Amino acid sequence: MSLLRFAVVALLVVGAPVAGQPIDRHALVKRHDVTLTRVDPHAPLMLGNGSIGFTADITGLQTFPEQYSKIAPLLTMAQWAWHSFPNPRGYTEANGLAQVPVPGGGTQPYAYMRDFEELKTNPALVWLRENPHRFSLGRIALALKGGDGKPARFAALTGMKQHLDLWTGALSSSFLFEGQPVAVTTRVHPDRDMVVVEIRSPLVAAGRLGVDVRYPGVSRSLNPDPSDYGDGAARTTTVLARTPGTLTLSNRIDGTVYYSAIAAPGASVTVAGPHGVHVAARRGDRLVVFVSFDRTRKAAPRADYAAAIAAVSRHWRDYWSKGGMIDFTGSTDPRAPELERRIVLSQYLAAINQAGDVPPQEEGLFSNSWNGKFHLEIHPWHSGHFATWGRPALLERSLGWYLQQLPQARAEAARHGLQGAWWTKMSGPEGRNSPSPINPFIMWQQPHPIYLAELLYRAHPGAATLAHYGELVDQTARLLASWPRWDAAGERFVLGPPIIPVQENHDPMTTVNPAYEVEYFRWGLQTAQAWRERRGLPREAGWDKVIEKLGPVPERGGLYLPVETEPDFWDKVSSAECRRNAIAHDCLNRDHPSFLMAFGAIGGDRIDRATMRRTLGAVEANWDLRQTWGWDYPMIAMTAARLGEPEKAIDWLFRDTRNNQWGVSGMTPRVNLDPAAKGGPDGPGYSRVAETYFPSNGGLLLVAGMMAAGWDGSSGPAPGFPKRGWTVRAEGIRPLP
Repeated sequence: MSLLRFAVVALLVVGAPVAGQPIDRHALVKRHDVTLTRVDPHAPLMLGNGSIGFTADITGLQTFPEQYSKIAPLLTMAQWAWHSFPNPRGYTEANGLAQVPVPGGGTQPYAYMRDFEELKTNPALVWLRENPHRFSLGRIALALKGGDGKPARFAALTGMKQHLDLWTGALSSSFLFEGQPVAVTTRVHPDRDMVVVEIRSPLVAAGRLGVDVRYPGVSRSLNPDPSDYGDGAARTTTVLARTPGTLTLSNRIDGTVYYSAIAAPGASVTVAGPHGVHVAARRGDRLVVFVSFDRTRKAAPRADYAAAIAAVSRHWRDYWSKGGMIDFTGSTDPRAPELERRIVLSQYLAAINQAGDVPPQEEGLFSNSWNGKFHLEIHPWHSGHFATWGRPALLERSLGWYLQQLPQARAEAARHGLQGAWWTKMSGPEGRNSPSPINPFIMWQQPHPIYLAELLYRAHPGAATLAHYGELVDQTARLLASWPRWDAAGERFVLGPPIIPVQENHDPMTTVNPAYEVEYFRWGLQTAQAWRERRGLPREAGWDKVIEKLGPVPERGGLYLPVETEPDFWDKVSSAECRRNAIAHDCLNRDHPSFLMAFGAIGGDRIDRATMRRTLGAVEANWDLRQTWGWDYPMIAMTAARLGEPEKAIDWLFRDTRNNQWGVSGMTPRVNLDPAAKGGPDGPGYSRVAETYFPSNGGLLLVAGMMAAGWDGSSGPAPGFPKRGWTVRAEGIRPLP
């Protein structure tokens, strides 16, 4: 919607009793539908149901992948689709462990390697990092031929238009090919991992337009596109059953087996090569195709197109109607319509990429990063918003993974001589550590199960929630209480070494008391004690001792520090040398300014507001924003909002940096500094390494909900938004802790 049109709408409602009117959700969502008239090489559109994601090109299918950025592959990914390369040498987690010195003498086993150079000489580390990994299930493409019988060239397509209807979940694509119209409507079924396609064109009856389905192997190069369609890729595709208009297959890649079924009423469905299927209509100008992907064998889909349309429409209508919503109609700040667009599109992308039965990976179901493994330290920034935005069931899907992994997490804690449950940083669904110079020492994921369970309890307070997640909260807290080390000289508990904070550029072997981790461990124990009291259990005396004696949030000179062991941090980053070339002098004012999270993310009760306000100002003045990540901006906005500076919160959400750009589809890129890069979409000196980074979307929903609905201790409506220029209506959103 243009700013002019938005202003006209604002004039129409500004005199109405806005606060008492329900949000017109249909109108709000529809005004942010996505329309394309040409290929955006960085933004193919996505469809999905939370379990499966389908990335489509401008034709509505996956016909011309070469038209898109190499880091925007056209994939069909599922939360359940994991593969491992053969392991003839029988590598186990033990092959990736190293003994690391710990304070007080002795060593402990960590999935540690000194640097990535070790991967060149240690095949066990390579296998453990790469496996298991996500893979793409298949490619569904138009089988489009010219009058000469040759496959269509993309340049021959004209009059392209594509429209994503957010309210109904339908992607409509149309174009002209050799003077003939082609219209494709694509949907993903909500109850089965199935792509539903309708094609209308005179070319159907002419035998020049059908659908090809191809099943890939897995490439040794797993990121960002794990697909290998070459003849040498190790895989077997077997026809299990066929009837007129249907075909059921199994696909085996090494030890991984999955299934696919294709139904096309009134059409021919035939095997095309060793790993492909061709669908073509015998007559008429319409072709309907159902393509399912299944982890277990299922019957061919019931080819009821009207029922499928109704199911998809009902699914998305319910999603938009029953969850939280924010409407900025009536706002005069020109940024309001853009923020509303980002919020709506983030909700759409979250439903596809962040609502599965395992924690999501950074790039969701769009492409692979880090071999498709998920990173538990960022899980709340992906999915925590589901609980606060009235969709707690979507968070419970992935939180169930922690319940399944609890025995293994307890074994990991015991291996370190600790009580409770130790949660990994980077893993696949099996929960095994991935060796890394950094991963094993990151600890801010440890309180996350408590945080996420607390969000669910606030959404559904009652005995059932306490009973379901009580043991998870309890065992997580036991780790939080037993891992801090007693410092007899200081008569306090300390965190680390070894530890790497959220801001990952600190030496794990020397770092002590990162600011956020200190306060987050304490918050986790306080919340776990509240859970015990809710369950009618006594408080744990040992937990209370850690709560009381955990070292303070480090500060010096009236500013909070990233870590206690960098007391001259602010002196260094504000020096002339660092201002001239921060990278050359390793000034550490890069990556996540995570010390702000001690207040912004959790409202730490030991935080002095005046000190935090000065610290936020120091970040504004001294931080190298070229080296931040997309979720940093909502995180900083959280701190500004809690400090009573809503104007700054909005400014941070709109900070113009390369990692805070929001594309037409609502996705945000991930861009790294790269002095060798000569050009590209982000300019010289920068390298785009991913076209999307979904913690940005989840983080935006967390902070927008917080700014609209408030947080513990806030007062008044929309406490995180400025009073001037913003009219905010929110429905179905709960305050943050």
